Amino acid sequence: MTRSPHPLRARDLGYAQRVCVAKAGKLMMETGQLAPRARVGLAVSGGVDSLVMLAVMAIRRRIVPFPVELMLLHLNPGFDAANHEPLAGLCADLGLPAHIEVTDFGPRAFSDENKKKSACFYCAWLRRKRLFDLCGQYGLTHLAFGHNADDLSATFFLNIFQNGRVDGLSCRESFFEGRLTVIRPLLLVDKKTIIRAAKAWELPVFSNPCPMAGKSMRHEAETWIKDICATGKKRAVNLENALGRWQRDRDAAPR
Repeated sequence: MTRSPHPLRARDLGYAQRVCVAKAGKLMMETGQLAPRARVGLAVSGGVDSLVMLAVMAIRRRIVPFPVELMLLHLNPGFDAANHEPLAGLCADLGLPAHIEVTDFGPRAFSDENKKKSACFYCAWLRRKRLFDLCGQYGLTHLAFGHNADDLSATFFLNIFQNGRVDGLSCRESFFEGRLTVIRPLLLVDKKTIIRAAKAWELPVFSNPCPMAGKSMRHEAETWIKDICATGKKRAVNLENALGRWQRDRDAAPR
């Protein structure tokens, strides 16, 4: 029996998929996210955002006019040591190299080891530190995250109310004296479009078993923004456009 091609290999894309690929491509070009012979680590948690980011990058790699290498990086936080299993099949189907690692970051964040910081902050810090280490280990030049337009809005207001500063999420950010560049290709794509694209691509999204899922300060900010935007039809679009334009202008590649 002939095996049907994986949806990520198919040429015909639906509307939501085309929006994700096109918006990511435009942002990547305007902010100089990729360069010839870039070696990109894809930080994939298994959630809908990071999996769509993987799908978009797999397609953009075939479009950009220079060679780009991709590698999936997954750090299981340790609450469920087996829930990442769908990723192995996806990577095998796409011919994509992967580093999949089960950590103890989640339980450590809730242990006596972490008495001063929030569990979410400590777990995220441990994950990012390990991702940076892996980029060095594999000689990766870029690290891609799946943050979207909704994340940008939530981060912007969290920074104002919690930290007293005006800041968002960078489209492109340099670390270690330029040896590593963090990129966020989906930063101007809204969550609803990402969810529709994930369903169309039949991506193996799996749930987050963290005890803080849906209870963090970020979730509070997201809920507050949704409540504000629900009272006006254009508020969500205007907020997305305004913050997206502001962040893109800040990170625009020099001409």
